[in-house]
Amino acid sequence: MSVSTSTSQSDPNFEQPGKALALDIVDADDRAEWNAFLASREDGSFYHLYEWREINARALGHESVYLAARAHGQIVGVLPLTFVRSRLFGRILCSLPFVNFGGPCASDDEVVRALLHAAKCKADELGADYMELRCVRPLETDWPVSLRKVSMTIELNADPDVLWNSFTSKHRTNVRRSYKNGLQVRSGHAELLPTFYALMEQSWRSLGTPLYARSYFERILADLSDYTRIFVCYRGDEPIATAFNGYFNGTVEGLWAGGIPQARALQANYALYWEMIRDACLRGFRRYHLGRSTADSGAEDFKKKWNATSSQLYWYFYRPRGGEMPALNVDNPKYRLAINAWRRLPLFVTRTIGPSLARLIP
Repeated sequence: MSVSTSTSQSDPNFEQPGKALALDIVDADDRAEWNAFLASREDGSFYHLYEWREINARALGHESVYLAARAHGQIVGVLPLTFVRSRLFGRILCSLPFVNFGGPCASDDEVVRALLHAAKCKADELGADYMELRCVRPLETDWPVSLRKVSMTIELNADPDVLWNSFTSKHRTNVRRSYKNGLQVRSGHAELLPTFYALMEQSWRSLGTPLYARSYFERILADLSDYTRIFVCYRGDEPIATAFNGYFNGTVEGLWAGGIPQARALQANYALYWEMIRDACLRGFRRYHLGRSTADSGAEDFKKKWNATSSQLYWYFYRPRGGEMPALNVDNPKYRLAINAWRRLPLFVTRTIGPSLARLIP
């Protein structure tokens, strides 16, 4: 089934009581208006940018439904949805797959309700097995919600020394010690992609997770050139750890990170994260989201060392035909055997078949 890309406020499925709202599916002609609305909103995020629609279509082959609510001709709310169709995992309408969160971004609760209603109608129309909304705040809905994930946020300062002095003495010592291992960090753009990708191939294979095709990251760097940056930590000339960040609306988003086994022994993440945090301060960003983490995990503990605070993420699920909340996550025992097997595969095998699997795991 093809995703419709042209509907309008006259569609009876999108009718919603309340204020005079027009709900429609936007296209590329609305990109500037969509992104301008996001920039005007505190909750407008890097992940909501319109460019992700074309990235997911061109690099991963997924069609999207980008819903906009208008009042008096002006956008007052948006909800990006991407349709992932897989024989392995089902037909999933998600906001947003492959990244940390999505969900509705709107001027008020009434607009949110209108967007949820339109999204529900679209999930029904597409025959989705379920719809998943990854939100940073609770919604007024009776849909089941998962509370497994948290977002970790550092409040930045224009002067990185102020932030540095707020860390515990033990943490500052760990950062200094990492530099004594001969580490240095470089940042850049597409020129660092080969290094980033080579490190990620090794790192994600060790985690038992398929990695997206290199063309996916190439597309992100091309379409979001002004909003992205790669960091690589080296020991001498050897790259050992890396990270890929997004930048928008005063906030840095940590998207992906990884490293080779030696990185842990050399405490590479201490040098890598400090350089990224320091860079964000100097560039005038106000917040740093260190990505999502499983609550009470080792990753959450590491991020707290940087004075990051935890905020609950709310992953809502709607199943058109009813049923239990899906459990498509690495902690599900159903996938444990596959994860362990993946870790033992040669790198040339995971490199060959990984991208075709990764694009189907939202």
